[in-house]
Amino acid sequence: MTTFVLIHGAWHYGALWEEVARPLRAAGHEVHTPTLAGNGPGEEVDRTVGHAEAVASAVDYVLREDLGDFVLLGHSYGGTVISRMAEELPDRIRRLVYWNAFVLEDGESIEDVSPPHYKALMDGIAGSGAHGPGAVKLPFPVWREAFMNDADLALAEKTYGMTTPHPLGTLTDKVPLKTFAGLQIPSSYLNCTEDIAMPPGPFAWCPRFPARLGLCRLVQMPGGHEACFTNPGLLAQKIVEAGRD
Repeated sequence: MTTFVLIHGAWHYGALWEEVARPLRAAGHEVHTPTLAGNGPGEEVDRTVGHAEAVASAVDYVLREDLGDFVLLGHSYGGTVISRMAEELPDRIRRLVYWNAFVLEDGESIEDVSPPHYKALMDGIAGSGAHGPGAVKLPFPVWREAFMNDADLALAEKTYGMTTPHPLGTLTDKVPLKTFAGLQIPSSYLNCTEDIAMPPGPFAWCPRFPARLGLCRLVQMPGGHEACFTNPGLLAQKIVEAGRD
């Protein structure tokens, strides 16, 4: 059986993996779902943190739990975190899996590789101060149409209520990736074919980001950006497929 460490995306936190983690654990796998610094429910969460602090929190979790020989998966924003974790913990990771995730090059930010309308949207939300210092949250219409496009309205509303504000700094910080390109860790890209959180065209997830990984395994499944809510059982199966030796 396999040990999986699942790194969530923006507006998520570890507990929101539960519907995916449950079938993985039922199949005998060990599953860890840490919450990154700056994420999670509660007003006490410091959302002024940057990308480096988020990475450090994930690395600290792995070291604290003394994990090794594990498959490390990052969803969306989480892809930028697992690339840095790979630089910090290269001897502990069996395989990297990017699930509709950003694959950055040295010195890029998520903002740099996203459509300009997202920058304008996030800057406006942060400027309003509606979610506290340094925090942003997707407006529901964007969540409904671009992230939960494969769900009915009831599920879109329910899951939107489960998400939390996200630290804007983690999306705008330039991420140093000095050694990532030279690492020998196998990688996979898991692509949901109806995911339009990155819109069709030059900004689409696939083939743009898998191409940056060079030699990698491409695994695909139907669904949108939030398959962890809309089809968690199939997503769990595909995570196993993407993570196998």
